[in-house]
Amino acid sequence: MQTDNVMIHVRFAPNGTVTEIGERPSGISAQEWFNHLSNTTLNTYEGLSGGRGLFRLSRELLNTAKAPWNNGKGAPS
Repeated sequence: MQTDNVMIHVRFAPNGTVTEIGERPSGISAQEWFNHLSNTTLNTYEGLSGGRGLFRLSRELLNTAKAPWNNGKGAPS
């Protein structure tokens, strides 16, 4: 069985804040989505040169990470 994998690209500003990130649910900032992925996925982030990074997730793990926003209420504080 083949797993459907997703790569989420991240771009950082010179001060370290996230400016762009893929697969971001509506209603959440790029930095909040990065923080959420960092806190809810284990060993999936790879730092790259030039202010970039990459999350490698299975589609199932991504759907689980997005679940708090799928009901329209947003993630718990």
